Amino acid sequence: MPDFERAAVPRRRLMTGLVGGCTVAFAGCLGGDDSDDTVDISPIDLDGEHACDQCGMIVEDHPGPVGQIHFADAEPEGGDPGRFCSSTCTYTYRFEAEDDGRDLLATFLTDYSLVEQEVFESGSDKMFSSHVEREAFSLTTELTVVARSDITGAMGPEFIPFSDGTDIDAFVTEYGGEPYDAEDVDRAMLDAL
Repeated sequence: MPDFERAAVPRRRLMTGLVGGCTVAFAGCLGGDDSDDTVDISPIDLDGEHACDQCGMIVEDHPGPVGQIHFADAEPEGGDPGRFCSSTCTYTYRFEAEDDGRDLLATFLTDYSLVEQEVFESGSDKMFSSHVEREAFSLTTELTVVARSDITGAMGPEFIPFSDGTDIDAFVTEYGGEPYDAEDVDRAMLDAL
């Protein structure tokens, strides 16, 4: 046996490093020899009067997770992303964009492991606060979403995203639901919400 201890690497740090490395590699492929041609696929703030590209509601005015999708065919390339008032609108738009042959660079959702969410009630619905600042987003490749919980969002039933397994377990214990890899969400799961 080796005479050393294996250092545990937190999943978040590992995924951040992998995503960062892939982003640099991907950007290098797009830009040829000129480093000024790289594509930035970082999340942006969704504050202000930005309307949801799926349903038209103002993104920051509604509770629950929000999303954004960055496309290679946006002008300039990798430019202005699609903005969404809910995870359901994000996935709905993503599936339609894929059907249309659009080249998706990245999908981001609110990461409730990164924020201090507030829980509140509106009528009989339990909801989480919305977070539209860029620091509140993670790539769907880093996230697990919880479906069919007691928490609703802007469009009703929602996928509630987390990057930390402990947060997922605590959420499911308190609000129910079933966790899924965010990249495994398909139309049937969206329809079943």
